[in-house]
Amino acid sequence: MQEISTGTTANNIPEKVPFFNDPAKRSILFQLCVMLILVLLGYYLISNTIENLERQAIATGLGFLEKESSFEIGESLISYSAADTYARALMVGVLNTLIVSFIGIILTVILGTFIGVARLSTNWLVSRLAAVYIEVFQNIPILLQLFFWYAFFYEFLPSPRQALSPVTGIFLSNRGMVFAVPQSHPAYKYIAVAFLAGCVLAYLLRRWARKRQETTGKPFPVFRVCVGILIGLPVITWWLAGAPTAMDVPVLVGFNFTGGVNISPEFTALLLGLVFYTAAFVAEAVRAGIQSVSHGQTEAAMSMGLKPGQILNLVILPQALRVIIPPLTSQMLNLTKNSSLAVAIGYPDFVSVAGTAINQTGQAIEGIAMMMVVYLFFSLSTSAFMNWYNKRVALVER
Repeated sequence: MQEISTGTTANNIPEKVPFFNDPAKRSILFQLCVMLILVLLGYYLISNTIENLERQAIATGLGFLEKESSFEIGESLISYSAADTYARALMVGVLNTLIVSFIGIILTVILGTFIGVARLSTNWLVSRLAAVYIEVFQNIPILLQLFFWYAFFYEFLPSPRQALSPVTGIFLSNRGMVFAVPQSHPAYKYIAVAFLAGCVLAYLLRRWARKRQETTGKPFPVFRVCVGILIGLPVITWWLAGAPTAMDVPVLVGFNFTGGVNISPEFTALLLGLVFYTAAFVAEAVRAGIQSVSHGQTEAAMSMGLKPGQILNLVILPQALRVIIPPLTSQMLNLTKNSSLAVAIGYPDFVSVAGTAINQTGQAIEGIAMMMVVYLFFSLSTSAFMNWYNKRVALVER
């Protein structure tokens, strides 16, 4: 006797499955229920917030951005005064956060790579010193490190009248570091353009040299030539533009210096704290990436007659990057987000400026929302760039 398959009748007509026994229909119902709960929860939170704001007579919206801010900001990359709007004040905070994060990421990658390579050195002293650095800076909370550097500048450095001058034109005091810079001259714009052109030429030369070596096997002194281009082009431009040499030298007037460029203790303390803390984690990522490369790769490179520096740059690091980049991206994001701790030492980053705006206007929801959007933008931009770079260095199967 022929058996009847499960889910069908004797006439091969599919049986009608009950609604709650059908996985597909049941999953749709559950998703609809979850969406309904989220919509109701969102409606309750928004309506409750609007009702409380109306009860306390607090205006909503971003109209306050056009009002006069009425507070000063100690450091600014663009011109700003208390008569400017809240929008410009917040822009100052964004730029301050951006500059400390950008410089911090560059210095962190350089220092972290150096410490990570030193951690694997065959020299016992170098390896131990790198290990001590990693253990110390990893296990001290970053906020305490910021307090330490902030106290260092204000407690251990003298006043401007007794400022230290390790090099002519550079002064260290509890007001920060002041150093001489070239006076404004039209030639420096062309020098900057020449430097950017040199960077493009160096990049194209590096690509050409790599293809040439892959084709012919002959190396090209890329590093020396690129250094010559990056230095030579700006120097030639400076010479052709009249070779301006006038300097804006800082001069002590009263209780502080005028002229030159002043880097505040708050900015320096924040930068040092972020760099030293994050570089310890980057060093461990670099160490793990280098150790992931098979030792046979090193032996093969040595058998070809490559020098230790060439082995590191041409064989080990290109392969290690595939392991290093994901945790390195996370540390870059951590550095950017940790910069919000600047409010603890008085550096006017975006969180500090937005907090002041919130206290004056009462626009807490809008202020917190803008903080979230700004840091979300910074994080997503960094992640997108690092993901693009990660794809470039990824192994391509053939």
